[in-house]
Amino acid sequence: MADTVLYEVNDGLATITLNRPEAMNALNIEAKVALRDAVQSAAADAAVRAVLLTAAGDRAFCVGQDLKEHIGLLAADREAGEGQTMSTVREHYNPIVRALTDMAKPVVAGVNGVAAGAGFGFALAADYRVVADTAAFNTSFAGVALTADSGVSWTLPRVIGPGRATDLLLFPRSVKAQEAYELGIANRVVPTAELRAEAEQVARALAEGPTVAYAAIKEAVAYGLSHSLAETLQKEDELQSRAGASEDHGIAVQAFVNKEKPKYLGR
Repeated sequence: MADTVLYEVNDGLATITLNRPEAMNALNIEAKVALRDAVQSAAADAAVRAVLLTAAGDRAFCVGQDLKEHIGLLAADREAGEGQTMSTVREHYNPIVRALTDMAKPVVAGVNGVAAGAGFGFALAADYRVVADTAAFNTSFAGVALTADSGVSWTLPRVIGPGRATDLLLFPRSVKAQEAYELGIANRVVPTAELRAEAEQVARALAEGPTVAYAAIKEAVAYGLSHSLAETLQKEDELQSRAGASEDHGIAVQAFVNKEKPKYLGR
């Protein structure tokens, strides 16, 4: 896997690290391909029970598209009379976001700095965001005459409401960590020096937990946002039957009766 993204699996936790700190973890083609492959690998690997998505350095989580590379690609498109540059949404961003949101395991984003554009989108696609107190979020798209991608038009309204989401999309600005917490973008805000340890602790706790239940919770929340109450109740019945048949449920009940801490198997 390319050095622009680091991938490691340890005791059920897959850690994916964007690794272009000198470029504020901007996404060139190499990084986008590597990130897509890493996220899809984590989703498909039965040994992975949770994912931590973070980035190298302390300046940026990801500032989105590498505009220096982008300018060159746009010029090449104009010269060739083609429009291939924006296919990156279809080829890279969409598969990354789908893998993050659809995988049947929890995803934690450790946001160590600025998350802008697609970087903001990837953070929103995670299930839980641990954010450094020096971090900030910015939609950025309208600032370069583009519309939202990387799922932001779907995730951001669901996190903060359509009115606030539209405001941040039409008038991009820096949303600092404390405001992000108040809006619901950040689940936890911690000192920058503690970010990596805190994010890893959260992700590892999830990896050691009842991951069949976590997958059902993730599916239920996504389903309920776009279906009626009657349909959602039916889905809850289906998912609860699945969770109730898991080995982890039996382990949890027995541990409760024995007043012990359960040791989950993830099945």
